[in-house]
Amino acid sequence: MQQQPLQTGYTARTTTKDVIKGIDLTGKTAIVTGGAAGLGLETTTSLAEAGATVIVPVRNPQKAAGSLASLPNIVLYETEMDLSKRETIERFVKWFQNHYTALHLLINCAGIMAIPLQRDPLGNELQLSVNYLGHYHLTKSLLPQLRAARGARIVNLSSRGHWRSPFHFEAPNFLHTEYDKWKAYGQSKTAVSLMSVALDQLYRNELIRSFAIHPGSIVTNLSVNLSKEEMAAMGALTSAGERGYDSYDEERKTIPEGAATIVWCATSPQLDKYGGVYCENCDISPIAVDDQVRKGVKPWAVDHQLALQLWQQTEELFQ
Repeated sequence: MQQQPLQTGYTARTTTKDVIKGIDLTGKTAIVTGGAAGLGLETTTSLAEAGATVIVPVRNPQKAAGSLASLPNIVLYETEMDLSKRETIERFVKWFQNHYTALHLLINCAGIMAIPLQRDPLGNELQLSVNYLGHYHLTKSLLPQLRAARGARIVNLSSRGHWRSPFHFEAPNFLHTEYDKWKAYGQSKTAVSLMSVALDQLYRNELIRSFAIHPGSIVTNLSVNLSKEEMAAMGALTSAGERGYDSYDEERKTIPEGAATIVWCATSPQLDKYGGVYCENCDISPIAVDDQVRKGVKPWAVDHQLALQLWQQTEELFQ
């Protein structure tokens, strides 16, 4: 079983500075989607400060410019890339391929959560479109540059939210079933994890390794669509009534703690012989068998057969 913790020595309190210490990324090229805010910005900062050239495609380049202005080694893609709009992904890929021959690190960090029912221009449910489909098309299009790196890693942001739903092959788009924003979010994060498993199975022989991660519970702009009452029910309001936490534990984290697992999966030599695994707290996660113990990955999110089925059928399942 691949999902066996390595006992890395890291904890929930480990930060990006801890895992990037001693790592030299000079000469490496990285892409971080959603890399100008929250966990993405922390990841971008860590990789860039370690010497990587980090390309950041975002929906709003003008807004992102301010966040990235003081960082070294950053290339902000100056045209919109919206993961729900296929043509903007294709435009970015063409631009990247015209400027770079190899891609060493692809960090698929952008996402949305628990939104009212919306659909992309092709009719796909929007959480699946942004969190999974957009990254599927981006990653698939960048495979030539990932191969050219002769040693590339892909890190995909899943979430404990995947516990809320397996992937529904028979009706993924809520066309004939009642929409539930949390089930839709969970399904999208299961799909992200399955994509990681499939990528590693299909391309490890070409030196491309893939990882899915749960960053922890971090209060960022991802929660923008949740009401104050919903935040309170999740324990994500401080005693002063502000969005955030009064204290931290195995699950509740700061942004540098949450991004640590992203950076660890992208750069750590501890993972040199691994791939196709789901990680949290800077270690490989165990299989989750007890719903009362908030740790690990559900079997449906790391099933090799389901992963290949989703990868192969995505073009048929969606518009």
